[in-house]
This record gives sequence, C-alpha cells and structure tokens, in this order.
Amino acid sequence: MKQLRVFSRQKTRRVDMPLLRRAALCVVQELLGWEDCQIAVYLIEPSEMASLNQTHLHHEGSTDVITFDYGGRSGEIFISIDDAVGQGRQFRRPWQEELARYVAHGLLHLAGYDDLHAAKRRAMKRRENIFVKELSRRFDLRKLERRKNV
Repeated sequence: MKQLRVFSRQKTRRVDMPLLRRAALCVVQELLGWEDCQIAVYLIEPSEMASLNQTHLHHEGSTDVITFDYGGRSGEIFISIDDAVGQGRQFRRPWQEELARYVAHGLLHLAGYDDLHAAKRRAMKRRENIFVKELSRRFDLRKLERRKNV
C-alpha cells in the first residue's frame, strides 16, 4: 500500500502541497520503483528543526533535512523551508529546486543511502542530482510556490 503524505507546519513560503506530493510520488514509484511505502514529509520551522536536530542527532541549530527510517520503506522526512530558501540563494538556484532536492535526499536515505562517509556521500549526491534533474524535467518546480491569489 502506497501511503505518502505531506504536511506544512511552516510560514516561510506558501507551498503547493498536492504538487509536492506528486513529485515525491514520482521519486517513490518511478525513480525508486517502490510498490509500497508509508512515508510522511513535514515542512517545518527552523525552531522545530533545531529541536529535532538537538534531540535526535545531538547537533545544535537547524539543518536542511532530517530523515527517520522506520524500516520497510517507512519513515518521516522533516524539511526546513528556511534552509531551502537560504541555500537556494547561496547556490543561485530556486528554493523550490532545493525543496525537491531535500525530498529526494530524504527518500534516498529511506532507500538505504548514507551520507556519513565521503565515498557514500558522493554516490548519494550523484543519485540525488539525477532525481532532481528528472523532477525538473517532469514538473515545473517553480509552481511549488503557491501564489496567494490561487
């Protein structure tokens, strides 16, 4: 059974949640080839991310994405939109592309990818780049920003 849900608990950007879910499902179904999963994706405030980071990883401050893998293609992905906006500016990329990257990154963790060691991090980054390129080809990622009048 495929169950992929997305939630927004942040106020930084208005995000088209149905489009974000479709993009995440594209990664799950078509790029990873999973028949079933139970995944929740949360867009959260930096304060909540900092709390998760401190409590579970014993790191101070916010971070871009944290994934909790519960096994069997089940887990939760927490994403900081503020980090997506900031890193988008830093790398001169749209924040929406960074958001798609974070979703892909979290899903790759659930697929067993690891970014703790340099060689594994490079392999994960290569796959992540392929996923973001494919998502950019299939979706207009700029539309992840929902306009107020829509």
